[in-house]
Formats: sequence, structure tokens, C-alpha cells
Amino acid sequence: MTRRIETLALGEAQLLVEAALVAADGIECPVSIAVVDVGRELLAFARQDDAPLLSAEIARSKAYTARSLNMATADLAAATRPDAPLFGLENSHPREVAIFAGGRPVESGGAVVGAIGVPGGTVEQDDEIALAALAVLERAG
Repeated sequence: MTRRIETLALGEAQLLVEAALVAADGIECPVSIAVVDVGRELLAFARQDDAPLLSAEIARSKAYTARSLNMATADLAAATRPDAPLFGLENSHPREVAIFAGGRPVESGGAVVGAIGVPGGTVEQDDEIALAALAVLERAG
């Protein structure tokens, strides 16, 4: 039996990146943005001038983590504290797992179809930019 799996298209990924760039410019916060598809593969990426160099890798990690777990990476901070049930999660996988805000799954029709990762500012700024990009994609319909 086969099953159809929905995923982000390149145009949608590019729209997310462009929307995130606008949001980052709006708060004067240079960032990197990574968008992955349903299979966690990179679809689109941008690194703004003056974004921290490390942010390029963190962007992909945030998007990868958000898609891998189908949840916002902000929700992982409390769950991975030393006294929490997912302590050590960030060290349990061969690829980098991000446990701080800025990674968000992308949904369509109730299914996760990819994810966006944004680092470069504070975790609050990163998450604000990711949410703004998702809102633009939702309005584009």
C-alpha cells in the first residue's frame, strides 16, 4: 500500500525565507533562515549580512529538530533540563538537535509538511521572526 505525503514546495520555502527576511529587517536583527521539507532536507536558505557566522548551522538544526519532533523548538528547553524527561536529547542523535526557540514546524491541512529555523537574535527574536514568516505563508494560502 502506498501513501501520499504532502511536503513544502520550493516556492513556499522561498516565501518563508523572504517573509523571515522582512520580519528580521523590521526588528533590525540579522539572522539566518533555513527551511526544510517533510523529509528534513534543506529547501531554502539565506544568511543576512552581519548575521552571526554560527547562525547558518543553527538555522538548519532548528528546522531539522522542529520537523523531526513536529514541535516548536522553544518547547524543548523545559523538557531537556537535567530534571526533565528528555534530558540529554541534544546529545542523543548524530545530527544537531536544537533545544531553544526559533524552530517551528510548517503545517498544511493539519499535517506537518516541513519546518523553518531562525537564529541570529535572542531566542525570543528568533521565534518572533519564524512566527511572522509562518503567518505570511498562511495568509498566502
